[in-house]
Amino acid sequence: MNVRALAVVMALPLAACGSGDSARYLIDAPVSATGETRVSVRSVELRDVSLPSHASGAEILVRDEGGALKPLGDAVWADDPERAVTGTLAQLLDTRSTATVSAEPWPLLDGPSARLDVRIDKMLASVSGVFEITGQAAVSAVDGRPRERVERFAISVPISEITAAAVTEAQGRALAALSDELIGLLR
Repeated sequence: MNVRALAVVMALPLAACGSGDSARYLIDAPVSATGETRVSVRSVELRDVSLPSHASGAEILVRDEGGALKPLGDAVWADDPERAVTGTLAQLLDTRSTATVSAEPWPLLDGPSARLDVRIDKMLASVSGVFEITGQAAVSAVDGRPRERVERFAISVPISEITAAAVTEAQGRALAALSDELIGLLR
């Protein structure tokens, strides 16, 4: 076998790995026009957000009429969903509250005043026109404030149409609503 044929044979598995035609979408949230909400802590470490397997893969999934989760065409997330959701929530909490918020690991010498652990049970769009995020959040106090607790959350926002762009936009609005609920836990 000559070198050229060997190179072609070795390149075939790489070509089968994926198409460059897949549209990639960012997990992001809308810019907030509201002011900062006063909270009882000066700094918060957001632990890595835990996502269920249906929300942590590369494909953008939608629940159909029968309840099955199916890929939305060839649309995929542009970043690791757990990393992107954690980063987006940290940014939202930082800009919407008076606390300095950073994703773990805490980057400063002085530790955070509180830690926030978010575990998402469900995060998906449905062909019925709704995007849902459900789960629980736990606040751990480092210096006595805020009151430690665990609370469940359920966020639901409408989707204008079932396209990757509309699902991404609805997810951003749902993450913004979730950040507002999390800020309430830090008061």
